[in-house]
Amino acid sequence: MNKIKAFSTRNRKEILRDPLSYIFCLAFPLVMLIIMTVVNSSIPKQAGMTVFRIDNLSAGIAVFGQTFVMLFTALTVTKDRSGSFLVRMYATPMKSTDFTIGYILPMIIISFFQSIIIYIASFIISIITDVDLNIGGMLLSIITLIPSAIMFICFGLLFGTLFNEKSAPGLCSIIISLSSFLGCIFFDADATGGAMLKICKALPFYYCTKSARSCVKLDFSSSTFIIPIIIVIVCATVLGILSSAVFKSKMKADLS
Repeated sequence: MNKIKAFSTRNRKEILRDPLSYIFCLAFPLVMLIIMTVVNSSIPKQAGMTVFRIDNLSAGIAVFGQTFVMLFTALTVTKDRSGSFLVRMYATPMKSTDFTIGYILPMIIISFFQSIIIYIASFIISIITDVDLNIGGMLLSIITLIPSAIMFICFGLLFGTLFNEKSAPGLCSIIISLSSFLGCIFFDADATGGAMLKICKALPFYYCTKSARSCVKLDFSSSTFIIPIIIVIVCATVLGILSSAVFKSKMKADLS
């Protein structure tokens, strides 16, 4: 446990030492929160478009922020793999699961505080725009966002393990784009319906946003919260097992 704690602390410090992590993981989501709120104010009420209204936007931006935690997870792993750091660490008694937990755990903590800051900003905006935003719902949503955070972090760990410093960020960018659009963060697939909604429902990103939004609104019905959160948990579990297995395989290959 001490080995995992020490490795997790090192990884957390590596992320927080990088100024770009604050820009992408915190400043950019907050800027998007403000921009989309301004966009919402220019949309006529008759249009019936509420995806950019702060009670819907807040959870979406929280999920959007997690995708950048994924990016920095991948960058951290690729940086460690490209140098001699991991090779030296392989000589220690640490197992592959210790390494994967050591990468995942600090990113969960970073994502947790990222969500808190985004919801605080959202609450301030809700007061300014005179939109009701349930504090209890936001607090519960922070917990609900943990499975989706694990899912995105495991994506980052997987890409960082399989690819180099040039390829991994590109693949993360694809996931960021897919989650932004097909995850319905900036697009209302439920209102659109048809083939687009089917495509969104075929990917886990849609359920990350839907479960978080439903939690903010204290809507815990089966179709809007229970089934989506179960899907997210299953996807996070599968990706966690897969990324751990791939890291273990790469570790054995490096030692051979």
